[in-house]
Amino acid sequence: MTDSSDRRAARLLHHRKPGLGQGDPVVPPITATATFHLPHVQAGGHFYGRNGLPTWEAVEAQLAILEDADCVTFPSGMAAISAGLFATLKQGARLVVPSDGYYVTRVLSQGFLAPFGVSVTELPTRAYATADFAGADVVYLETPSNPGLDAVDIAAVAARARAAGARVIADNTTMTPLLQRPLDLGCDLVVAADTKAPAGHSDVLFGHVATRDAALLARLRDWRRMSGAIPGPFEAFLVHRGLETLELRLSRMCASAALIAQRLAGHRAVRNLRYPGLPGDPSYAVTKAQAAQGGFLIAFELADAAAAEAFLTRCPLIEQTTSFGGAHSSAERRARWGDAVPEGFIRLSVGIEPVEELWAAIAAALE
Repeated sequence: MTDSSDRRAARLLHHRKPGLGQGDPVVPPITATATFHLPHVQAGGHFYGRNGLPTWEAVEAQLAILEDADCVTFPSGMAAISAGLFATLKQGARLVVPSDGYYVTRVLSQGFLAPFGVSVTELPTRAYATADFAGADVVYLETPSNPGLDAVDIAAVAARARAAGARVIADNTTMTPLLQRPLDLGCDLVVAADTKAPAGHSDVLFGHVATRDAALLARLRDWRRMSGAIPGPFEAFLVHRGLETLELRLSRMCASAALIAQRLAGHRAVRNLRYPGLPGDPSYAVTKAQAAQGGFLIAFELADAAAAEAFLTRCPLIEQTTSFGGAHSSAERRARWGDAVPEGFIRLSVGIEPVEELWAAIAAALE
């Protein structure tokens, strides 16, 4: 982690302290209510649960420290992505999305935005480096891409897109604001699934959008209020708790991923290994320039679908699940979801297990 990341992580842990009085709880209470005492409408304060809850606001304060920007929270990562897109698009607009990024974003774009009159263009992540964004209204990028882990220079893409008159949205789920800061690199919005590493325990769905644009911030809050896409207080409480250990977990996850990637690269059963923090990886130079570390995701191929499924079944320290970023290491064969990857392609999310124990389990399963 960088020094600035350390400062943000330290501030995050004590963000409630200035507002605490004698006997107040250090941990934010779970405010489970739909209504508030409201004898006078114009007197301020909370007035209805769809408009705001103290427990969300505690999480948004944490996320604002990490992003150095205002944040609006949502009940899932896809709710955050939807909010970012609906806040910036209108009929007749042109949207650019990655063809090799998270597939649900493409499904949303083609299945719901296109019928509303939005023109959707799909580009591979690597093609963003040279793409002509003339005529685009929103350029949506994801780097490293999920699941292939291709990276693109965020600052260069953002500069070219904004020069063409487009707004830029970055999905920063795979890196989190502790490892990569798209707003600092020129993006207008950051969207993320806090379900992953920020919450960290695979027990809650959550997401957020961050921006430094006051007009976009107001539009995002209006979208949440009017669409009803609001997070619950119990979920917000869990994310607040998870965020307090994010820096600690990420440090271990990234260090372990770097070591495991290096060892996998030399294994005879492994093909086409991808890890952005590994020298020689196609994403290494760009990732090193704009991210604090290489992340915790590794992609590689085994011989075929049967070999991949057998490996996942045999390894006792890898959970077979479709999410990533949790305390448990997890992996899946991504072709089963229809991603354009080989049948034996595996996306591995490295957790917080002791690394030598984890490697021993992986090596034994590969054999």
